[in-house]
Formats: sequence, C-alpha cells, structure tokens
Amino acid sequence: MKLLSIVLLALLVAACGGIAKQDGPPAGPHINIASIPDAIPYAVPKSKYGNPPSYSVFGKRYRVLDTSNGYRKKGLASWYGTKFHGKRTSSGEPYDMYAMTAAHKSLPLPTFVRVTNLKNSKSIVVKVNDRGPFHKDRIIDLSYAAAIKLNIAGNGTGLVEVVALDSTGQEASAMVKKQASGVIAKKQDKNNLYIQIGAYAEQSNAQGVQLKLVESNINNVKISQAGSPQRSVFRVRVGPLVSVKSADEVVEKLNDLGYGESTIVVE
Repeated sequence: MKLLSIVLLALLVAACGGIAKQDGPPAGPHINIASIPDAIPYAVPKSKYGNPPSYSVFGKRYRVLDTSNGYRKKGLASWYGTKFHGKRTSSGEPYDMYAMTAAHKSLPLPTFVRVTNLKNSKSIVVKVNDRGPFHKDRIIDLSYAAAIKLNIAGNGTGLVEVVALDSTGQEASAMVKKQASGVIAKKQDKNNLYIQIGAYAEQSNAQGVQLKLVESNINNVKISQAGSPQRSVFRVRVGPLVSVKSADEVVEKLNDLGYGESTIVVE
C-alpha cells in the first residue's frame, strides 16, 4: 500500500509546471505549432488512474470533482515542456508537449476544456489528462503547443478563462451557443487581476485587515461589498494589478504576513 501511494503521488506531481526547475521550450528542431489541430471532444469514460476522491501534494489536499458539468473559471495559466516530455501523466498517458493537452488539479481525467486568452481573445480546445499545476494560484497547466497557440509561452503565464465542454464541444450542461475552437472570442469588457485576502461577514473585520496590510506597505488595498442586503460579505482585495509578476510579488508578501490562503481573482 505504501508503494502504491508513492507511485500515485509521483504521477500526480508530474505536472508541477510553475514550480519545476530546468523546464522550458524545445531547443529544436522547430515544429509548426500552428498546424497542430486542437483536441476534438468525444465521449470517453473516466481514466482508471488519476481520479481518486482526493489526493495530497506538498502537504495540501485536493479534491477531484465528480463531474466537469458547469465548470467555468478565470485565472492564471502556466505551461510545462521539455522536463516532462515523454513522462507518464496522472491519467497514464505519456506527456507530449506538442499535443493539445493540459493539467488541472480537480477536473475529472479526461475532460475537454476550451481555454481563452483574456488578453487577446484567442481560444483553443485541449484535453485535460494530467494533474497540476501545484504553484499557488495557477488554475491550469498547458502543454507547450497549447501555450504557443494562445501566445502565453513567452511570458510563462497568462490570464485565461477555462470552460468545460461536453462530448459535442458545447459548454458542459449549459445552454450556450457552440463556439468553434481557434476563433476569436468576444472581447471582454473587464479582465482585471486582483488578489483576494478574504471575505468577512463584519465590515469592521475587513477594515482591520485592510489597515494591517496598509501598515505593512501593501498598496491598493480595497474593500468591496458583495452578496445580498440580508447576507452581505466584505471582500478585501489588492488590485487591480498590472501583471502576473506583480501579483506573485504581492502573494509572497502576503504569505510572509500570514495570509497564505489569499487567491488570485480575475474580473
């Protein structure tokens, strides 16, 4: 049993993208990434591997969703390349950095998703067949080819929206118009990057956190009210931030101050 647990953990951490050392793009020969087709959704049963109810990596427990239906989230994407090329993914398939695939912490394996770059509205479809990324605040780890097609490989990360698809390519369990892979999506009005420290039932608690952050030289700390008048919450956020790099720097400062559960939010 101990050996099985070690093997499962090794498979789950195969796609640590954002925390892997000596990873990167291929040195050559160069391949025409534009000619690589997107993944085509189809009906496929859950993989026998990589779908435990929950698992732990680096001391943190992650829960695997029972279904991908209704999954839609904005956040940061990273990518992984040569360090993992050819190695076994959490689903048991070999990782191919030239295939249109991705890693996700909680979606069932496999799941087909549409990933849209919120900065340039480029959209692709990939097959989620691996676990990761385990870098804080990254929501998906793309293959090298997928990152190239979204124009985020050069920066290392990008603001994206991830939407789960059903076997026909429609948004899973949602009444939405089918969007073909690779087309330009409608331009979003807002795609601002924030770090949310917490949401508090009492405004005074939110103000106390805000004051502590300001006294610790964290700039641009705001409180916003959300929910209904009967059940309001007061969210403490830092932002909007100008780049992923600046967000990572703020997250590091917050960790030092004891706010390790802060999350990146894209609105």
